[in-house]
Amino acid sequence: MVQVKVPPKPIDSNIGYLELKNDDIYCSKAFLSHVGKLTKDKKISLDFFINNLVHKDDSNQFRNNYFSYIKNNLPFRQSMLILCKKGKYEEFVCTTNQNNIHLNNATTKFLFFNKRKFKTNKRVKKHKFYYKEAAEMTSTGSWYVDFIKRKSYWDQQTRRILEYPEDYKPSLRKASSYYPKKDYELAKKLFYRCSTNGESFNTEIKMLTKNNREFWVRAKGKPVFNDQKKIIGIRGIFQDIDATKAKELNLQRTSDIIASQNKRLFNFAYIVSHNLRSHTSNLSLVMELINATKSKEEKLELIDSIKDITSSLNDTIEHLNEVVTIQTITNKSKSPVQFSESLRHVKTSIGQIIAKSRATIISDFTKVDTINYIPAYLESILLNLITNSIKYKHPERDPIIKIVSYLEDNKTVLEVTDNGIGIDLEKFGDKLFGMYKTFHYNKDAVGIGLFITKNQIEALNGQINAFSEVEKFTTFKITF
Repeated sequence: MVQVKVPPKPIDSNIGYLELKNDDIYCSKAFLSHVGKLTKDKKISLDFFINNLVHKDDSNQFRNNYFSYIKNNLPFRQSMLILCKKGKYEEFVCTTNQNNIHLNNATTKFLFFNKRKFKTNKRVKKHKFYYKEAAEMTSTGSWYVDFIKRKSYWDQQTRRILEYPEDYKPSLRKASSYYPKKDYELAKKLFYRCSTNGESFNTEIKMLTKNNREFWVRAKGKPVFNDQKKIIGIRGIFQDIDATKAKELNLQRTSDIIASQNKRLFNFAYIVSHNLRSHTSNLSLVMELINATKSKEEKLELIDSIKDITSSLNDTIEHLNEVVTIQTITNKSKSPVQFSESLRHVKTSIGQIIAKSRATIISDFTKVDTINYIPAYLESILLNLITNSIKYKHPERDPIIKIVSYLEDNKTVLEVTDNGIGIDLEKFGDKLFGMYKTFHYNKDAVGIGLFITKNQIEALNGQINAFSEVEKFTTFKITF
């Protein structure tokens, strides 16, 4: 089937528009028909258009929109009043976009003016759509930074949201106190780009109240230009979206938990269907061989192999039972548990293994030593990670295992680092925590420890990540 390309339509002569070329403005016939005797020139200046045709209440907004469009190609749509030939202001919608319009070249820009069929209600215009009430109902505050006077201005709603008194005078010098340290860097970068390049911003960011309460806001800002196209300030608003953001983050966490649980369920189902089927198939095959052979010696050998198969089957069932237990024990009440005490118990239980491998364990829990957790889980996590480090120690050096705890983003973090043979994460990273996945040729490698550890951590809404370099080190980072 041949597709026929329909060429874009040229600009309709009945559409009012301004054609922008460099610093010159060319009026269409349709636009001139509206303004009539006010100008007979097809070519006009921006100053003439703003000062003689645009209503004073709309001129500043139009100027800022115009220069943002020229400088950064930022499209806009603005309802505005334009003085027409009868000496009255008529309401138009000015937009940078018009469907199916063909532009002559990339350097030409257009502003299209469509006359409103239904005028804005006078009462709404007079009272500015009750902006004060709307701002209060939507928890939206406005602000302005004047580069000429070097002053910052907040409305009363901004002061209320940020918990500052009515007589508080904001300043850019105090800007770092309005944001958490991490978010301040983002705010500073957005403000700099807006003030130097004229780039408007619209982002979600955390702010700080006077009482050091962190909360989420939707922040918007746009440059303010003078007649010489110079940026003389930044005007913007921010809206308190903390409650909405909390629900969004909670929903995302719930979604992540469900996805993780589904992944574990799929893994569990795979192990059940694959491994148990393998064991039962082996048993069936051995039984067939026993029935088929007449040699007593061969029958005894086959019976011995049944013992091996049943022993392996029992190990698999125990592993699966442990995974099921992890998922069903999470409703068990947590209690304060110390890292140092849990580590002491683990070192006592595997003291001979540590001594035999000549392993050194260095710990530092000075920053965080106590968390609310299930004690048996914490000991199991430490046990699996320590024995894993010993199992995969480097053949040319004794194992050194460093365990530290600290706070990161108000969450407790535990790191276990060893100097072992490391893991090729590019090759095995996506399989690292899989059940029965091994990446080295150790004869005692089973591939269940890390799987169990990951399930225990994620069952209590935590996460575990691995960082490694082959032949040098491996670090497991647990965020509780």
